[in-house]
Order: sequence, then structure tokens, then C-alpha cells
Amino acid sequence: MPQTAQATTQGASARRLHPLPVRIMHWINALAIFIMIGSGWKIYNDDILFSFLRFPDAIVIGKWAQYGLQWHFFGMWIFVLNGLAYLGYGIISGRFWQKLFPISPREVLATIGEALRLRLRHDDLTHYNAVQKVLYLGVMAVGVLIVLSGLALWKPVQFSELAGLFGSFQTIRLIHFLCMSAIVAFIVVHVSLAVLVPQSLIAVITGGPALDKPGQPAPRAIVPAMVEIKAAPEIKTVPEIEAIPET
Repeated sequence: MPQTAQATTQGASARRLHPLPVRIMHWINALAIFIMIGSGWKIYNDDILFSFLRFPDAIVIGKWAQYGLQWHFFGMWIFVLNGLAYLGYGIISGRFWQKLFPISPREVLATIGEALRLRLRHDDLTHYNAVQKVLYLGVMAVGVLIVLSGLALWKPVQFSELAGLFGSFQTIRLIHFLCMSAIVAFIVVHVSLAVLVPQSLIAVITGGPALDKPGQPAPRAIVPAMVEIKAAPEIKTVPEIEAIPET
């Protein structure tokens, strides 16, 4: 195969930082979260938890609370199905283990210290620092919790055992609200970092840098040197000397 064609074939099959399935699920998840947060704020306004907090109508989804519920359920199914696909892909492909582990408290503290001193580097997109690992693991855990608390709110009778784990109905609402707040805080940090490091946003669209180096030729196999062993010359035996008979 010509060298140009070989390089093209290798480039097409090169592994990217964000494979196509991850990019598709990322943007589907972004849409689902946008729908759920906007409609959730509309539902909250109909029965507020905190007297000092009410979301403006300009940023909510749904003209009435019933419309907000319908939008919320629509976004919920997208979020759940897409989330299951993402978790399954991350576990089966080994992506979670490669990107998010190992992690240690010492590494987290060191990364926080670098961030506070404004020395945190972002030039290598293929490597997640300890704070990123904690944030991604944390938001996935919050995602599971917000789904469980949402099910307890939606069907408190059918999921009575699940609802009993959270406590009263108002406690479930509070947990659900706090999970939403944690996701919003994550989005603010996530988007801020994407603005500060535009390469990370471009990577989620294009796939990011290649993890392989397609332009390099494959390493040649190491063939051990074969030393020709010459057969040793045949040594002729000395003919036996017959004994002279005694006279």
C-alpha cells in the first residue's frame, strides 16, 4: 500500500479523546438537562420551598405548571435513557477507569493548591487532573440521586420504599432541589472552563486530539540475528596399531 494511502487509513482509524458516541451522548445530555432545569423551575414556582427564591418567568419552560410537568417528564426520559447508555459505554469500554482513576486525596489537595496559585495547566486535554476527576464522579453520583428522588416525587405510592429512604415528601423535594443546584453549579464551572480553555469545547465537537500517532510508521519487528553455526570438521581417528607378536 502506498505511504499516503496508509497514513490516511491510519488517521481515519485513530482513537480520539472523545469518541463519536461520547460526543453524541454529551450533547443529548446537555439538551435534556436544559429542559429539566427550565421546566423544574416552573414546577418549583408553583409550590416554592424558600420564600425568598422565585425564578423569573423569562427563564422557565412551560406557560403553566402542568406544561412544566409535561416538559419535565419529556426531559427526564431523555436524561435517564441517555444516562444509562453513557454509564454502560463508560464501564464496558473502560473509559471511566482510564480517565477517572486512580485518584488520591493527596492529588486532589495538590491540584487545588495549584489552582489557587493560578498554576494549574490545561495544555494536555487527554489527562484529567484530580479536581476534574472528583467533579465528574460527583456529578454522576448527583445525577443518580436526582433521578431516584424524582421517582419518589413522581410516584410516592408506587415507590413507597424508595420514598421512605428519603423521609418526608418535603425532604424529598429539598434533596431534589439541592441536586439540581449542584448540577447548575457544575454547569457554571464546566462552561467557565470551556470559555477559558476553548480547545476543550472544540474537542467535544471534533473529537479532540488523537490518542494514537497515525503518521508514524509501525515499529519493525525485531528479528534476532541468526548466527550460522558451522559444523565442526570431522576428526579422523588414529588407526589402531596392531601389537607385534612376541618371538
